[in-house]
Parts: sequence; C-alpha cells; structure tokens
Amino acid sequence: RDGSSEEIVPPWKSPPKIVWKQPVGEGHSSPIVAGGKVFLHTKVAKANEEQIEACDADSGPRLWRQSYDRGKTVNPQGKDVYFTTPFGNGPRASPAVADGKVYTFGITGILACWNAADGKLLWQVDTLKQYRAANLFFGISGSPLVEGDLVVVNVGAKGASIVAFDKNTGKEVWKALDDKASYSSPIAAGAGNERQFIFLTAKGLVGLAARDGRLLWQFPFQDALFESSTTPVLVGGLLFGSSITRGAVGLSIAGDQVEKRWSRDDLTCYFSTPVAVGNDHLYVVTGTKPPALVNQALLHCIDAATGAKLWTRKEKVGTYHASLVRTGNDKLLLLEETGHLVMIEPSPKQYYELCRAKICGNTWAHPALANGRLFIRDGNELLCVDLK
Repeated sequence: RDGSSEEIVPPWKSPPKIVWKQPVGEGHSSPIVAGGKVFLHTKVAKANEEQIEACDADSGPRLWRQSYDRGKTVNPQGKDVYFTTPFGNGPRASPAVADGKVYTFGITGILACWNAADGKLLWQVDTLKQYRAANLFFGISGSPLVEGDLVVVNVGAKGASIVAFDKNTGKEVWKALDDKASYSSPIAAGAGNERQFIFLTAKGLVGLAARDGRLLWQFPFQDALFESSTTPVLVGGLLFGSSITRGAVGLSIAGDQVEKRWSRDDLTCYFSTPVAVGNDHLYVVTGTKPPALVNQALLHCIDAATGAKLWTRKEKVGTYHASLVRTGNDKLLLLEETGHLVMIEPSPKQYYELCRAKICGNTWAHPALANGRLFIRDGNELLCVDLK
C-alpha cells in the first residue's frame, strides 16, 4: 500500500498499445490483479446492487461476476435511505486478495469475502447496520487491509471505529475507538509484537496494536470538511499524513510514542496516495485548499524530513487527482486525471518527463501494474495496456 512495484518499465517511444478492454459499471474502485485474474468492484446499472467480477488478465474475457443488494443506509442526517451522492454512486474502496479469497468493502459498508476461483460468496457483514453507524456523505471509501488472519476496516461507529474481522469467517475479533470514519485506507507497519495498524480516522491519525486493537498512539488531525481521504505513507522513518483543509504533517513514531516533526498547511492532498523514492523524497499530488473557485491538482517533490517543497510542476495534473506508481528501477508512472500516462525521472532538482501518452478517459482510480501491463478503469471501461 505504498504505491510501489518491483517491475521495471522502460520508457516508450510510441504510445503503449491497448491489449484489451471491457465495459464496466459505475465506480472509482481500482482494479487489482492476482493469480492471472483482474478483479473489479462496481455498481450494477439501474439497480441498488454492487458486483464483483473477474476477467482473464491475459486476454480480457469475463470469468465470473457476482452481485448483491446493498440495501439502504443511514445518511449523516440519520435518515434510512437508498444511497446516492455527488461524484458517483459506485464503490470507491479497492478489493484485496489473500489466500484465494477476494475481500470487498462496498459504498454502503457491506464487507464481503468471495472465492477468487469462481466468485462464490463465503461470508458477508453489513458493518454499518451491525455497529449502528451512519454512512459518510460520499459513502464508505477506505479499502480493506488483510493482515495475517485479519481483515481490518474503518467502520466509524461508537466503540467500533476500527474493527478487525476473522478473514475466514467474518466474525469480529476486536474493535476499538469511538472516532467516525474517514475516506482513507489504513496501512500496517512494524514487525512481530511491534506490528501496528495506522489509520487516518475523522479525528486524526492513530496507531493500534495489530494483535488486539490496543491504542498505541494518536495525533489529532481533524479535517474541517470531514473529507480526509489520503492513505498515510511511511518514508525515511517518518509518517506522512494529509487532508483537504489541514495540509500535511510529518510524524515520527516509536512504539507508542508520536512526535510532530513538521507541518505545512499548503500540502492539501485530496485522495491521491503520495509515493516515496528512497528515504529522503516524497512525490505528492495536492488539490486546491478550500474555499476555492477553481480546483487544481499539482505534483510536488518534497523533502520528507522537513516538508519543504523542492519543486512544483507548473502544469496541473488534474482537477482533483492523479495517481502515482514507483517502478522497480525508481521511475515514476503518473496517471493524470484526464487519462494521460506519464513516465517521470525522479529528481529533487527538477521535474523531468521521459514520455507520455493518452491511454484512457477521465479516471480517479489507481492503476494496477502486473507482468508488464497496466490495468486501469475509467468512467466506462476496464483497459489492459502493454508497457513492455
């Protein structure tokens, strides 16, 4: 969950070719690749249902598709409604695959486990209903984190802000905190007994012991609009956190101790995950800090130790968003919101572009890089692009 890949991608001299494409349903959930399959979570057209489907990664045919009714949800005003929201009504959280199972977390809080081979539903939990939590304005968006025998999500209920479920049965293992949910996805850090889950909840950044959910540390970082969405990132011994109105913060974490090293109110990430190159530099996509008449997403290189901006690309990379992937030879792939794919030579001195190509329509989904191919979904299609 750090935006990195071991794959080496050479600069292209002509636009990468589309190997195959398939029409898809509504959503911003990213495709994931495992075991020769591409999995995608979307909304069923003209129905209050969501679906998980698997396509053959090599050639594109759909192998299976399963759907479920997502029911009603309690909105932030406490009303029981069919879910609708601006900026799309499909799933936002990306699935996870582990040990032959696919885990999905729907926009109305339904956590489900599927057999990756044939799509059979193995278990399902309506987390918002079970823990009596209201949905977020834009819907549940944090992706599930699978760790050992646990699948962990940010539910946002009192006494059950964060819940760990048995990944094989869906039974609750532990729950913790009273914070409301954010739109951010969690990460895991540390080894052995020091292993911890790091969440950005509605109230701020927190670390929980992976074994039992015990609170290790917390750092207040509440977004004024309650729209925190960016995944926390570890770089050079520091934890980077950001939100739309609070800017960014660099924290040092040692067991149950947390210390602020720096903060900047102008590094306002919307929902792009920053990517580290080495231990010193972080590449960050920010949006315009509210209130603003015009939104503009920009790419920056920052000093991880101090938060200082080393450079900012002059041209915008989107209105709100762009995705970053670090390759195995430390190049950066930037997928702009408009569907332009760019390869960058990372440098703290200046922005240096190696090549670019238009590969898809507008997208907020993160791409998946596997076996020399890039898998990406835009508003209409799932595409497989050859980068070899």
